[in-house]
Amino acid sequence: MLLYQYHIPNLDTYLRLEQLIQAYVQRMNPKSTPIVVGSLLHLNAPEEFIKKLLESTRPPADDAKFVAKLVAECEKVNRLIILQPWLEAQAGDDSKDTEVYNGLAKIYVDNGTGKKAEKFLLENDMYDPTTVGAFCESRDPMLAVVAYKKANGACDDQLIEVTNKNGFFKDQAKYLVVREDMDLWAKVLKEENKHRRELIDQVVATALPTAESAKQVSVTVKAFMNADLPNELIELLERLILHDTGAGREQFRNNRNLQNLLILTAIKADKARVMDYVNRLDNYEGPQIAKIASHPEHKLYDEAFFIYKKFEMGVEAIQVLLQCKEDIEKATDFAQNWDKPDVWVILGKAQLDAKMTKESITSFLKAEDPQYFEEVIFAAKNDDLFEPLIDFLLMARAKLKNPMLDNELIYSYAKTEKLGELEDFLTTKNNAKYPDIGGRLFEQKLYLAAKIIYKHIKDNSKLALCYVHLKEFKNAVDAANDAGKIPVWKEVCFACVHAEEFKLAQRCAMHIVVYTNHLMELCQQYELLGYFDQLIEVLEAGIQLQRAHQGIYTQLGICYCKYREESLMGHIKECWSRLNIPKLLHACRENQKWLEVVHLYSFYSQHDNAIETLMDHSAECWSHDLFKKTVNQVSNSEMYYKAIEFYLEEQPLLLNDLCVDLTPKLDHSRVTTIIKRRSHLPLIKGYLLSVQAEDNEIINEAINSLFFEEEDHKALLKSVDTYTNFDQAALATKLKKHELLEFRRIASHIYSVLTRYEESIELSKSDCMWDDAMKTAEISKDKKLAESLLYFFVEKKEYECFSACLYTCYELVRPDVVLELAWRNNLVDFVMPYMIQTFTDYSTQMSTLSGKIQKLEEKVEGKEDPVGEEKEGPPPLLTQRNERA
Repeated sequence: MLLYQYHIPNLDTYLRLEQLIQAYVQRMNPKSTPIVVGSLLHLNAPEEFIKKLLESTRPPADDAKFVAKLVAECEKVNRLIILQPWLEAQAGDDSKDTEVYNGLAKIYVDNGTGKKAEKFLLENDMYDPTTVGAFCESRDPMLAVVAYKKANGACDDQLIEVTNKNGFFKDQAKYLVVREDMDLWAKVLKEENKHRRELIDQVVATALPTAESAKQVSVTVKAFMNADLPNELIELLERLILHDTGAGREQFRNNRNLQNLLILTAIKADKARVMDYVNRLDNYEGPQIAKIASHPEHKLYDEAFFIYKKFEMGVEAIQVLLQCKEDIEKATDFAQNWDKPDVWVILGKAQLDAKMTKESITSFLKAEDPQYFEEVIFAAKNDDLFEPLIDFLLMARAKLKNPMLDNELIYSYAKTEKLGELEDFLTTKNNAKYPDIGGRLFEQKLYLAAKIIYKHIKDNSKLALCYVHLKEFKNAVDAANDAGKIPVWKEVCFACVHAEEFKLAQRCAMHIVVYTNHLMELCQQYELLGYFDQLIEVLEAGIQLQRAHQGIYTQLGICYCKYREESLMGHIKECWSRLNIPKLLHACRENQKWLEVVHLYSFYSQHDNAIETLMDHSAECWSHDLFKKTVNQVSNSEMYYKAIEFYLEEQPLLLNDLCVDLTPKLDHSRVTTIIKRRSHLPLIKGYLLSVQAEDNEIINEAINSLFFEEEDHKALLKSVDTYTNFDQAALATKLKKHELLEFRRIASHIYSVLTRYEESIELSKSDCMWDDAMKTAEISKDKKLAESLLYFFVEKKEYECFSACLYTCYELVRPDVVLELAWRNNLVDFVMPYMIQTFTDYSTQMSTLSGKIQKLEEKVEGKEDPVGEEKEGPPPLLTQRNERA
């Protein structure tokens, strides 16, 4: 290395020192050989010396880049040729160093002939294609292509680039076909590649026709498909299939997949070519391609039809005509030419869907196929084509055993009025469901045919209805009688009513009215038509039946209420126990039969409602006796007082009678208050007197008030003396101001009763009623009052009254006071009777007292002689006279 640094740069000075350089390179520093050789080449050293120097040099084992460095130094000065002998020697020694062969390749490319270089590149596997190819690009691009091919895909991008750059599209196309790489195809076929058209032309023209394997073709085709190049793909496939007639190319020309692909590609990209392809080619999958062609996306219906026809698929062919082209006329021509049942069936179905019912029946008859019999029946009925339908049904019955076919055949016979054929059919064995078809005929109003069916199956219920619609009412009633069913009786009955066959209707009705749940409907029918009298006749006959029930009686009552008022009350009274009273009540209320309502409420024990009705509708239904009878039975006591209010308003003169009748049930105080509030107490005077024995305060006051207003002082005095439960003070206050003396005396009497003796005496004094005053003083037992009354009489010089007062108040006055008054006022004569009586009483009392004392003394002294009590002597003459007075 020291030699390299100091001596190598100055080799021009030391050219003669060759041996020294050779020794340095070979012995001291072999790795510096590339630098030494490069320096020698820069200094234009003799080639012989350099070759000689290299001959004795071997690549160091520990320097893997030795050859690469050596080649690089020579390449810098464009003197690679100098290394050829040495590199060939290394290759001859089976060197594994890639750089050895890279160098040889570069030397052959630069200095050898093209064939030699190409041969080396093709045969040698040890060089690096990338390095050599890049070297060749600037010298011989074709050799670069050869080198890049040798890389087996590692240099695809470089190969594509160099072929594009130099216009080697033929080589590029062949390489791509052989390469069989989808990713590489995708790169070159992308839209951004400006050379794509030239490449495709070469692929179609030269590369693919020379392809040797099916895989190469398959990959190429797939690449074109992935690149979405349908037109180019068509060109490619046409070349392979239609134009490549060379020997050994049958594998491509008759390849099924390629033919399929060609047709499918044309379907997508160039529809005009499809017909030519499907006509010229034979080895393709016809059904699948036809299916694709007939898809709505492509709409190649003629091509699809041609394919199916070519492959003898008549069903699919006619389906294309019918479903895709919707050309029934052309399909009909095809079916006539093809003339097979499966095609006729499809045509028939299409005609059926297109509302060509008659034509479809013809097609099905030619096919002798009844599989669509349900649709045919439906369409024929809608189009009223029963004549052709009969032929179809006869054919279908020969193929199938289905009740629907027999039912529809019966229906068709009925619609075409072939009743004879219908009767003949019924005598043969069949699977018809007679109840279903009979009901259907009945609903369609084909009553004659329905009658035949129901006669055949002996269904009297439906037969009766048929007779009804045929206006054969007598037969209808007989059939209903045989059937014995309520719905049938109802239908026949209503029909007879409508036809005004009332006798037949009543005969039917007798079987209906015995059922409560059907009775109302019967009545509604009669009423709806306005046959009220006939309805009443039916119900009157119905109540005579053994099975007559509450509903008949009730409904008859309702009819009377609505249409025959004069019979209603009698019916209620006679049959009330068998009536549905609430229902009849409702009808009577609606029709304002209020008297009947009252009676119904009474029979129903709803006397409260009866009374309310009597009061609310008194103008129509009130009577005093009925009211009294009813009100006595009410359960709500409030009704009594409502009745009293009612009578106050409408029948005041009968109020007293009502109250007397209700006496045991009334609150007399409340009644009195009600009447008093209205100021009508005189109306119930008799009632008040009849209940006064209860000594009720309110009643007493009311009666006293009446007597006061009537100025009946005797009755008033008797009342206040007999019944004391009232406000006596208030009455006394009221009476003392009365203008009549007798009422003021009653006031005085009341004060006396109230122990208000002074007020009583004063009132009597003011009216000069001395006797009343003396009696009051006597009753009071008040000595002071009695003595004051004596003084009053003396002052007033009423000496006779003074003497009478002594007699009346004998027990109350003191004898000394009496004597003093008499002595002072010279009234000895008036007082003498009093004094005689007083002395007599005192004498008697003293005798009695003496006898009692004597008995006590004898008892104390032990004397047992009884001492009889002295008998009182006869009363004095004055006493006897007073008593007589």
